[in-house]
Amino acid sequence: MPVGKNARKSIRYALIKYRSLAGMGIANTPATPVRVRAKKGDVAMSTFDNPFDPSRRLSSTGCSCGRHVSEADHQRDAQLQCAPVDSEEKRYEGVVASAVMRAMFPKDAGRRAFLQSLGASTALAAVSQFFPLKTATELFAAAGPIEKKDLKVGFIPITCATPIIMAKPMGFYEKHGLNVDVIKTAGWAVIRDKTLNKEYDAAHMLSPMPLAISLGVGSNAIPYTAPAIENINGQAITLAIKHKDKRDPKDWKGFKFAVPFDYSIHNYLLRYYVAEHGLDPDQDIQIRAVPPPEMVANLRADNIDGFLGPDPMNQRAVYDGVGFIHLLSKELWNGHPCCVFAASKEFVTQTPNTYAALLKGIIDATAFAHKPENRKQIAEAIAPANYINQPVTVLEQILTGTFADGLGNVKTDANRVDFDPFPWQSFAVWIMTQMKRWGQLKGDVDYNKVAQEVYLATDTAKLMKEMGLTPPTATSKTFVVMGKTFDPSKPEDYLKSFKIKKAV
Repeated sequence: MPVGKNARKSIRYALIKYRSLAGMGIANTPATPVRVRAKKGDVAMSTFDNPFDPSRRLSSTGCSCGRHVSEADHQRDAQLQCAPVDSEEKRYEGVVASAVMRAMFPKDAGRRAFLQSLGASTALAAVSQFFPLKTATELFAAAGPIEKKDLKVGFIPITCATPIIMAKPMGFYEKHGLNVDVIKTAGWAVIRDKTLNKEYDAAHMLSPMPLAISLGVGSNAIPYTAPAIENINGQAITLAIKHKDKRDPKDWKGFKFAVPFDYSIHNYLLRYYVAEHGLDPDQDIQIRAVPPPEMVANLRADNIDGFLGPDPMNQRAVYDGVGFIHLLSKELWNGHPCCVFAASKEFVTQTPNTYAALLKGIIDATAFAHKPENRKQIAEAIAPANYINQPVTVLEQILTGTFADGLGNVKTDANRVDFDPFPWQSFAVWIMTQMKRWGQLKGDVDYNKVAQEVYLATDTAKLMKEMGLTPPTATSKTFVVMGKTFDPSKPEDYLKSFKIKKAV
């Protein structure tokens, strides 16, 4: 069954389209976000389509993974299954073979009949007679040269940075041709300043930080990007043991709380939580920025009554007997972002191949970290002093979700922390509403424009496809925070709905 002229054009177009990703920069015109209504906890990403599986769809109808009649069905059933493909060659073979099969069989029914009559292995051999799959794969896989192989990436020693950290000892950076030095850093202001001064090529940042930097909030305005989310969930409100009988936030007037940084999801979630219980976070409690590594010491010294912070600080407070876990952040917003992999727009555009290779390493590591069976291995890899510097036992409790809460209970929650790289632009919009709510961001803001420029969902989706992963088909979605639905298309209405906010 020879490949006709039109089919060859289709194949060539598909290969050029995919091949261009190897040297990709930032898309000049990001796609307009499409809203999807996802069930709480839904994550749309699955393993790459097998073009020689007759049960899978290759056409544009149906869903993105090919297993469902519609994308709505896919969104309902989707789970994060970032199982690594056997090799980079296999990833590229899948892309090339899919392009060939789509060109030969525009309709799924024809391809299905062909495969069922011959079988997958015979079909592959038959197709290979008429189209040089191996040669095309080799040409497609040949990426552009990496502009800079030796890189410095800063991180704060917390479990939110797991993909960035583990990618070093577990070889994910090397796999993509990079020599990356991951550097432990004292605090978020230092991380910000060192990246702005170009001492770091990229960094682990809190999810609001690239937005704040780009908007000139707290620093000079410099275009910054967040092409990957490092972790979702994974935070907690921890209180001093002496407050174990004060579980009602209405009893917290006069309490002193720590958060990692003014521009952090922790600050916004803590404010949101106490405000929902009738407390004004600027009047009824004190909130101060404390570097995560210093939180437990401040709790022990009675300098603070509690903190909404990242792990391992929450679990370490329990381990040391000085605090208890009041609630996990996922109980406020299940699936919320915390930290991101961040880089300047200059780095992304001036060294596009380096950027693409670095992001591939992060996505690979994130996919590996998502799988529960890998968590104990990861805990051992990131525990040493040059990384998180915590007992393996503490990290295992966090990563596996079986943990002591400091009140004599052992709890199990597999989603205490999870890892999903897709930077939903609606995350950015929500963060900006809270920046406005508490007076950090003043004046009018084009929420969608900023979200598209900073949270690079469109470009991340392209790289994920190249790596054999199926990203969500939308860049924005609704979600629920403390029982209240957030619609990213109506940020100002959402902002106006709050009774407690800072007067502007």
